[in-house]
Amino acid sequence: MKEKWPQDNKNLLWQYAGLAFQLVASLGIAVFAGFKLDGWIQIKFPLLVWLLPLIVIIALIIKTIRDTSRKN
Repeated sequence: MKEKWPQDNKNLLWQYAGLAFQLVASLGIAVFAGFKLDGWIQIKFPLLVWLLPLIVIIALIIKTIRDTSRKN
């Protein structure tokens, strides 16, 4: 029986699945930490709930650009 995916595509699929899991986990941790820190600092406006996930998104975009632009 033929394989549906060549080996290179499987590795690429796992790489993107890992990136997606990293994004979801990082955003969840950032929102939770922002919520807790906003409560600890007692800010009425949810500043860190918005700021920490934004920082995580920017950092992951930079990481993705660096990882994909490497010349082997």
